[in-house]
Amino acid sequence: MNEDIITALNYIEQEKGIQRETLIQAVESALVSAARKVLHLKKEDDLVARLEPQSGKIRFFLEGKEIDSTPFSRIAAQTAKQVIIQKIREAERDIVFNEFEAKKGEIVNGAVHRIEKGNLIIDLGKVEGIIFRNEQSRKEEFRQGERIKALCWEVRKIGQGPQVVLSRSRPEFVKKLFEMEVPEVYEKVVEIKAISREAGERTKIAVWSKDEKVDPVGACVGVKGARVKNIVKELQGEKIDIIRWSPDLTEFVKAALAPAQLEEVRIDEATKKIQVIVSDDQLSIAIGKKGQNVRLACKLTGWDIDVRTRIQLAAQKKIGLEDIKGVGPKTAKLLEAAGITEISQLANFNLEELMKIKGIGKTTAEKIIAGAKELLEKGEVG
Repeated sequence: MNEDIITALNYIEQEKGIQRETLIQAVESALVSAARKVLHLKKEDDLVARLEPQSGKIRFFLEGKEIDSTPFSRIAAQTAKQVIIQKIREAERDIVFNEFEAKKGEIVNGAVHRIEKGNLIIDLGKVEGIIFRNEQSRKEEFRQGERIKALCWEVRKIGQGPQVVLSRSRPEFVKKLFEMEVPEVYEKVVEIKAISREAGERTKIAVWSKDEKVDPVGACVGVKGARVKNIVKELQGEKIDIIRWSPDLTEFVKAALAPAQLEEVRIDEATKKIQVIVSDDQLSIAIGKKGQNVRLACKLTGWDIDVRTRIQLAAQKKIGLEDIKGVGPKTAKLLEAAGITEISQLANFNLEELMKIKGIGKTTAEKIIAGAKELLEKGEVG
Protein backbone atom coordinates (compact mmCIF):
# COMPACT_ATOMS: atom_id res chain seq x y z
CA MET A 1 0.00 0.00 0.00
CA ASN A 2 2.85 2.39 0.83
CA GLU A 3 4.27 2.02 -2.67
CA ASP A 4 0.82 2.68 -4.16
CA ILE A 5 0.56 5.91 -2.15
CA ILE A 6 3.97 7.15 -3.31
CA THR A 7 3.13 6.26 -6.94
CA ALA A 8 -0.16 8.17 -6.66
CA LEU A 9 1.55 11.17 -5.07
CA ASN A 10 4.12 11.31 -7.84
CA TYR A 11 1.43 11.00 -10.54
CA ILE A 12 -0.72 13.78 -9.15
CA GLU A 13 2.25 16.09 -8.62
CA GLN A 14 3.71 15.58 -12.10
CA GLU A 15 0.61 15.07 -14.26
CA LYS A 16 -2.05 17.08 -12.45
CA GLY A 17 0.02 19.93 -11.12
CA ILE A 18 -0.99 19.62 -7.45
CA GLN A 19 1.76 20.32 -4.95
CA ARG A 20 2.75 17.28 -2.91
CA GLU A 21 2.46 19.22 0.36
CA THR A 22 -1.16 20.16 -0.40
CA LEU A 23 -2.08 16.56 -1.14
CA ILE A 24 -0.32 15.23 1.96
CA GLN A 25 -2.16 17.73 4.16
CA ALA A 26 -5.50 16.62 2.71
CA VAL A 27 -4.67 12.94 3.29
CA GLU A 28 -3.51 13.59 6.87
CA SER A 29 -6.67 15.52 7.68
CA ALA A 30 -8.83 12.67 6.38
CA LEU A 31 -6.77 10.12 8.33
CA VAL A 32 -7.32 12.01 11.59
CA SER A 33 -11.10 12.08 11.00
CA ALA A 34 -11.18 8.33 10.27
CA ALA A 35 -8.97 7.45 13.26
CA ARG A 36 -11.06 9.54 15.70
CA LYS A 37 -14.13 7.46 14.84
CA VAL A 38 -12.28 4.17 15.35
CA LEU A 39 -10.69 5.30 18.63
CA HIS A 40 -13.85 7.09 19.85
CA LEU A 41 -11.85 10.22 20.63
CA LYS A 42 -13.24 13.61 21.62
CA LYS A 43 -12.61 16.78 19.68
CA GLU A 44 -10.29 18.13 22.33
CA ASP A 45 -8.05 15.04 22.16
CA ASP A 46 -4.87 15.97 20.30
CA LEU A 47 -4.57 13.44 17.46
CA VAL A 48 -2.10 13.99 14.63
CA ALA A 49 -1.54 11.88 11.50
CA ARG A 50 1.70 11.88 9.55
CA LEU A 51 2.16 10.60 6.02
CA GLU A 52 5.83 10.15 5.24
CA PRO A 53 6.33 11.72 1.76
CA GLN A 54 9.21 9.43 0.80
CA SER A 55 8.14 6.05 2.17
CA GLY A 56 4.35 6.47 2.21
CA LYS A 57 4.25 5.18 5.78
CA ILE A 58 1.32 6.39 7.91
CA ARG A 59 1.92 7.21 11.60
CA PHE A 60 -0.39 8.53 14.33
CA PHE A 61 0.41 10.62 17.42
CA LEU A 62 -1.97 11.04 20.36
CA GLU A 63 -1.12 13.82 22.77
CA GLY A 64 2.35 13.98 21.21
CA LYS A 65 3.08 10.25 21.56
CA GLU A 66 3.09 7.78 18.69
CA ILE A 67 0.42 5.12 18.98
CA ASP A 68 0.05 1.70 17.42
CA SER A 69 -2.08 2.08 14.30
CA THR A 70 -2.22 -1.64 13.53
CA PRO A 71 -5.86 -2.03 14.67
CA PHE A 72 -7.06 0.51 12.11
CA SER A 73 -4.27 0.33 9.53
CA ARG A 74 -6.65 -1.06 6.92
CA ILE A 75 -9.11 1.81 7.46
CA ALA A 76 -6.25 4.30 7.30
CA ALA A 77 -5.05 2.84 4.01
CA GLN A 78 -8.56 2.92 2.51
CA THR A 79 -9.03 6.51 3.67
CA ALA A 80 -5.74 7.58 2.10
CA LYS A 81 -6.71 5.85 -1.14
CA GLN A 82 -10.14 7.54 -1.25
CA VAL A 83 -8.66 10.98 -0.64
CA ILE A 84 -6.06 10.49 -3.36
CA ILE A 85 -8.71 9.35 -5.85
CA GLN A 86 -10.86 12.33 -4.93
CA LYS A 87 -7.94 14.71 -5.40
CA ILE A 88 -7.13 13.20 -8.77
CA ARG A 89 -10.71 13.83 -9.89
CA GLU A 90 -10.66 17.38 -8.54
CA ALA A 91 -7.36 18.04 -10.28
CA GLU A 92 -8.71 16.72 -13.57
CA ARG A 93 -11.77 18.95 -13.22
CA ASP A 94 -9.60 21.97 -12.45
CA ILE A 95 -7.39 21.30 -15.47
CA VAL A 96 -10.41 21.10 -17.78
CA PHE A 97 -11.95 24.19 -16.16
CA ASN A 98 -8.77 26.22 -16.60
CA GLU A 99 -8.33 25.00 -20.18
CA PHE A 100 -11.80 26.17 -21.23
CA GLU A 101 -11.70 29.28 -19.04
CA ALA A 102 -8.75 30.33 -21.22
CA LYS A 103 -10.90 29.73 -24.31
CA LYS A 104 -13.71 32.06 -23.24
CA GLY A 105 -14.64 34.33 -26.12
CA GLU A 106 -13.12 31.93 -28.66
CA ILE A 107 -14.75 29.48 -31.07
CA VAL A 108 -14.54 25.79 -30.18
CA ASN A 109 -15.38 22.73 -32.28
CA GLY A 110 -17.34 19.68 -31.24
CA ALA A 111 -20.05 17.25 -32.20
CA VAL A 112 -23.71 17.11 -31.20
CA HIS A 113 -23.81 14.31 -28.62
CA ARG A 114 -27.50 14.50 -27.77
CA ILE A 115 -30.45 16.90 -27.58
CA GLU A 116 -32.24 17.45 -24.25
CA LYS A 117 -35.39 19.59 -24.10
CA GLY A 118 -34.17 21.71 -27.00
CA ASN A 119 -30.67 22.16 -25.51
CA LEU A 120 -27.74 20.85 -27.55
CA ILE A 121 -25.20 18.76 -25.62
CA ILE A 122 -21.85 19.05 -27.40
CA ASP A 123 -18.96 16.59 -27.12
CA LEU A 124 -15.82 18.74 -26.77
CA GLY A 125 -13.50 15.82 -26.02
CA LYS A 126 -12.54 16.29 -22.40
CA VAL A 127 -15.88 17.72 -21.37
CA GLU A 128 -19.41 18.25 -22.61
CA GLY A 129 -20.57 21.70 -23.61
CA ILE A 130 -24.15 22.90 -23.72
CA ILE A 131 -25.93 25.29 -26.06
CA PHE A 132 -29.11 26.33 -24.32
CA ARG A 133 -32.17 26.94 -26.47
CA ASN A 134 -31.86 30.74 -26.04
CA GLU A 135 -28.22 30.58 -27.23
CA GLN A 136 -29.23 28.98 -30.53
CA SER A 137 -30.38 30.57 -33.74
CA ARG A 138 -34.10 29.88 -34.16
CA LYS A 139 -33.69 28.84 -37.80
CA GLU A 140 -30.77 26.44 -37.31
CA GLU A 141 -31.22 22.70 -36.92
CA PHE A 142 -28.59 20.16 -35.92
CA ARG A 143 -28.72 16.38 -35.72
CA GLN A 144 -26.95 13.99 -33.39
CA GLY A 145 -23.37 13.36 -34.49
CA GLU A 146 -23.19 16.52 -36.61
CA ARG A 147 -20.07 18.69 -36.28
CA ILE A 148 -20.66 22.14 -34.86
CA LYS A 149 -18.83 25.39 -34.11
CA ALA A 150 -19.83 27.61 -31.21
CA LEU A 151 -18.58 30.46 -29.07
CA CYS A 152 -17.21 29.48 -25.66
CA TRP A 153 -19.25 31.95 -23.63
CA GLU A 154 -19.06 30.86 -19.98
CA VAL A 155 -17.39 28.15 -17.89
CA ARG A 156 -19.15 27.18 -14.67
CA LYS A 157 -18.05 25.01 -11.76
CA ILE A 158 -20.75 22.52 -10.86
CA GLY A 159 -20.78 19.31 -8.79
CA GLN A 160 -20.15 16.92 -11.68
CA GLY A 161 -17.32 19.03 -13.08
CA PRO A 162 -17.01 22.12 -15.27
CA GLN A 163 -19.97 23.10 -17.43
CA VAL A 164 -19.01 24.84 -20.68
CA VAL A 165 -21.78 27.13 -21.89
CA LEU A 166 -21.65 27.72 -25.64
CA SER A 167 -23.47 30.14 -27.92
CA ARG A 168 -24.31 30.49 -31.60
CA SER A 169 -26.75 33.37 -31.22
CA ARG A 170 -24.58 36.17 -29.88
CA PRO A 171 -23.05 38.89 -32.08
CA GLU A 172 -19.60 37.94 -30.78
CA PHE A 173 -19.94 34.57 -32.54
CA VAL A 174 -20.21 36.29 -35.94
CA LYS A 175 -17.33 38.60 -35.02
CA LYS A 176 -15.11 35.60 -34.29
CA LEU A 177 -16.14 33.95 -37.56
CA PHE A 178 -14.90 37.04 -39.40
CA GLU A 179 -11.60 36.85 -37.49
CA MET A 180 -11.21 33.25 -38.62
CA GLU A 181 -12.20 33.91 -42.23
CA VAL A 182 -10.64 37.33 -42.89
CA PRO A 183 -6.86 37.60 -42.27
CA GLU A 184 -7.05 41.42 -42.24
CA VAL A 185 -9.51 41.27 -39.32
CA TYR A 186 -7.41 38.72 -37.43
CA GLU A 187 -4.29 40.85 -37.95
CA LYS A 188 -6.28 43.97 -36.90
CA VAL A 189 -5.61 45.77 -40.18
CA VAL A 190 -9.39 45.85 -40.51
CA GLU A 191 -11.26 46.58 -37.28
CA ILE A 192 -14.82 45.56 -36.49
CA LYS A 193 -16.11 48.75 -34.89
CA ALA A 194 -19.66 47.61 -34.14
CA ILE A 195 -21.93 44.66 -34.71
CA SER A 196 -25.65 44.05 -34.19
CA ARG A 197 -27.50 40.84 -34.77
CA GLU A 198 -30.85 39.10 -34.74
CA ALA A 199 -29.73 35.48 -34.89
CA GLY A 200 -31.02 33.52 -37.86
CA GLU A 201 -32.31 36.64 -39.56
CA ARG A 202 -29.74 39.38 -40.13
CA THR A 203 -26.45 40.81 -38.91
CA LYS A 204 -25.10 44.30 -39.50
CA ILE A 205 -21.37 44.76 -39.07
CA ALA A 206 -19.47 48.06 -39.29
CA VAL A 207 -15.82 47.82 -40.33
CA TRP A 208 -12.96 50.28 -40.63
CA SER A 209 -9.32 50.16 -41.71
CA LYS A 210 -6.46 52.19 -40.32
CA ASP A 211 -4.65 51.52 -43.61
CA GLU A 212 -6.11 53.78 -46.32
CA LYS A 213 -4.94 51.32 -48.97
CA VAL A 214 -7.15 48.56 -47.56
CA ASP A 215 -10.86 48.54 -48.36
CA PRO A 216 -12.42 47.15 -45.15
CA VAL A 217 -15.71 46.17 -46.76
CA GLY A 218 -13.98 44.53 -49.72
CA ALA A 219 -11.63 42.61 -47.42
CA CYS A 220 -14.57 41.16 -45.48
CA VAL A 221 -16.57 40.33 -48.59
CA GLY A 222 -13.64 38.65 -50.35
CA VAL A 223 -13.10 37.88 -54.02
CA LYS A 224 -16.52 37.23 -55.58
CA GLY A 225 -17.95 37.27 -52.06
CA ALA A 226 -16.09 34.09 -51.07
CA ARG A 227 -15.27 35.12 -47.50
CA VAL A 228 -18.69 36.35 -46.47
CA LYS A 229 -20.33 33.40 -48.28
CA ASN A 230 -18.41 30.99 -46.04
CA ILE A 231 -19.72 32.79 -42.95
CA VAL A 232 -23.29 32.88 -44.28
CA LYS A 233 -23.01 29.13 -44.94
CA GLU A 234 -21.84 28.52 -41.37
CA LEU A 235 -24.84 30.56 -40.13
CA GLN A 236 -27.15 28.52 -42.36
CA GLY A 237 -28.26 31.37 -44.58
CA GLU A 238 -28.35 34.33 -42.19
CA LYS A 239 -28.07 37.64 -44.10
CA ILE A 240 -25.05 39.82 -43.37
CA ASP A 241 -24.78 43.54 -44.15
CA ILE A 242 -21.19 44.78 -44.14
CA ILE A 243 -20.96 48.57 -43.96
CA ARG A 244 -18.16 51.08 -43.69
CA TRP A 245 -17.86 52.67 -40.25
CA SER A 246 -17.40 56.45 -40.19
CA PRO A 247 -16.45 58.85 -37.37
CA ASP A 248 -19.03 61.18 -38.92
CA LEU A 249 -22.24 60.13 -37.18
CA THR A 250 -24.45 61.32 -40.02
CA GLU A 251 -22.55 59.19 -42.55
CA PHE A 252 -22.53 56.24 -40.15
CA VAL A 253 -26.32 56.44 -39.72
CA LYS A 254 -26.80 56.60 -43.49
CA ALA A 255 -24.70 53.47 -43.93
CA ALA A 256 -26.42 51.70 -41.01
CA LEU A 257 -29.87 52.23 -42.56
CA ALA A 258 -28.79 51.10 -46.04
CA PRO A 259 -30.17 50.25 -48.52
CA ALA A 260 -32.61 53.08 -47.72
CA GLN A 261 -31.80 56.53 -49.12
CA LEU A 262 -32.10 59.27 -46.49
CA GLU A 263 -33.06 62.88 -47.12
CA GLU A 264 -32.00 64.35 -43.79
CA VAL A 265 -30.43 63.28 -40.50
CA ARG A 266 -31.16 65.35 -37.39
CA ILE A 267 -28.95 64.60 -34.38
CA ASP A 268 -29.95 65.55 -30.84
CA GLU A 269 -26.84 65.18 -28.67
CA ALA A 270 -28.71 65.99 -25.46
CA THR A 271 -31.22 63.13 -25.73
CA LYS A 272 -28.96 60.80 -27.75
CA LYS A 273 -31.70 60.58 -30.35
CA ILE A 274 -31.57 60.82 -34.13
CA GLN A 275 -34.48 61.73 -36.37
CA VAL A 276 -34.17 60.52 -39.94
CA ILE A 277 -36.27 62.01 -42.73
CA VAL A 278 -37.02 59.85 -45.77
CA SER A 279 -39.30 60.06 -48.78
CA ASP A 280 -42.51 58.04 -48.82
CA ASP A 281 -41.08 55.32 -51.08
CA GLN A 282 -38.04 54.83 -48.80
CA LEU A 283 -39.93 54.55 -45.49
CA SER A 284 -40.59 50.80 -45.59
CA ILE A 285 -37.01 50.14 -46.73
CA ALA A 286 -35.52 52.19 -43.88
CA ILE A 287 -37.71 50.56 -41.25
CA GLY A 288 -37.38 47.07 -42.69
CA LYS A 289 -39.56 43.99 -42.24
CA LYS A 290 -41.17 44.15 -38.79
CA GLY A 291 -38.85 47.08 -37.98
CA GLN A 292 -35.71 44.95 -38.26
CA ASN A 293 -33.56 47.35 -40.31
CA VAL A 294 -33.98 50.36 -38.04
CA ARG A 295 -33.75 48.15 -34.94
CA LEU A 296 -30.38 46.75 -36.01
CA ALA A 297 -29.19 50.25 -36.99
CA CYS A 298 -30.03 51.49 -33.48
CA LYS A 299 -27.97 48.70 -31.91
CA LEU A 300 -25.13 49.25 -34.36
CA THR A 301 -24.83 53.01 -33.78
CA GLY A 302 -25.83 53.05 -30.11
CA TRP A 303 -28.37 55.80 -30.83
CA ASP A 304 -32.17 55.86 -30.76
CA ILE A 305 -33.23 56.37 -34.40
CA ASP A 306 -36.69 57.59 -35.37
CA VAL A 307 -37.57 57.33 -39.08
CA ARG A 308 -40.27 59.61 -40.46
CA THR A 309 -41.52 61.13 -43.70
CA ARG A 310 -42.14 64.88 -43.86
CA ILE A 311 -45.88 64.28 -44.06
CA GLN A 312 -45.72 62.23 -40.87
CA LEU A 313 -43.77 65.00 -39.16
CA ALA A 314 -46.32 67.59 -40.22
CA ALA A 315 -49.12 65.46 -38.83
CA GLN A 316 -47.14 64.89 -35.66
CA LYS A 317 -46.48 68.56 -35.08
CA LYS A 318 -48.71 71.50 -35.95
CA ILE A 319 -46.51 74.00 -37.74
CA GLY A 320 -47.39 77.58 -36.82
CA LEU A 321 -46.42 81.04 -38.03
CA GLU A 322 -43.58 81.22 -35.47
CA ASP A 323 -41.91 78.24 -37.19
CA ILE A 324 -41.16 80.47 -40.18
CA LYS A 325 -37.64 81.91 -40.23
CA GLY A 326 -37.78 85.60 -39.28
CA VAL A 327 -41.16 85.38 -37.53
CA GLY A 328 -41.13 85.92 -33.78
CA PRO A 329 -44.07 86.25 -31.38
CA LYS A 330 -44.48 89.98 -32.11
CA THR A 331 -44.52 89.53 -35.91
CA ALA A 332 -46.87 86.54 -35.62
CA LYS A 333 -49.39 88.73 -33.75
CA LEU A 334 -49.17 91.38 -36.48
CA LEU A 335 -49.88 88.74 -39.14
CA GLU A 336 -52.80 87.22 -37.20
CA ALA A 337 -54.25 90.70 -36.66
CA ALA A 338 -54.23 91.09 -40.45
CA GLY A 339 -56.16 87.82 -40.82
CA ILE A 340 -53.20 85.65 -41.81
CA THR A 341 -53.16 82.38 -39.80
CA GLU A 342 -51.86 79.80 -42.27
CA ILE A 343 -48.37 79.42 -43.69
CA SER A 344 -49.83 78.54 -47.09
CA GLN A 345 -51.40 81.99 -47.20
CA LEU A 346 -48.04 83.69 -46.70
CA ALA A 347 -46.38 81.62 -49.40
CA ASN A 348 -48.84 83.05 -51.92
CA PHE A 349 -48.43 86.68 -50.80
CA ASN A 350 -46.43 89.07 -52.91
CA LEU A 351 -43.92 91.44 -51.34
CA GLU A 352 -46.01 94.60 -51.74
CA GLU A 353 -49.11 93.08 -50.12
CA LEU A 354 -47.15 91.90 -47.09
CA MET A 355 -45.43 95.26 -46.66
CA LYS A 356 -48.86 96.92 -46.30
CA ILE A 357 -49.14 95.35 -42.86
CA LYS A 358 -48.06 97.87 -40.25
CA GLY A 359 -44.72 96.94 -38.62
CA ILE A 360 -43.43 94.71 -41.45
CA GLY A 361 -40.72 96.21 -43.64
CA LYS A 362 -39.28 95.00 -46.91
CA THR A 363 -36.45 92.87 -45.43
CA THR A 364 -38.79 91.18 -42.95
CA ALA A 365 -41.41 90.58 -45.65
CA GLU A 366 -38.83 88.93 -47.92
CA LYS A 367 -37.69 86.61 -45.10
CA ILE A 368 -41.27 85.67 -44.19
CA ILE A 369 -42.27 84.76 -47.76
CA ALA A 370 -39.05 82.81 -48.35
CA GLY A 371 -39.43 80.97 -45.03
CA ALA A 372 -43.07 80.06 -45.72
CA LYS A 373 -42.21 78.69 -49.16
CA GLU A 374 -39.32 76.65 -47.69
CA LEU A 375 -41.61 74.94 -45.19
CA LEU A 376 -44.13 74.15 -47.91
CA GLU A 377 -41.45 72.70 -50.17
CA LYS A 378 -40.15 70.47 -47.35
CA GLY A 379 -43.67 69.17 -46.80
CA GLU A 380 -43.65 70.17 -43.15
CA VAL A 381 -46.95 72.04 -43.40
CA GLY A 382 -50.10 69.96 -43.03
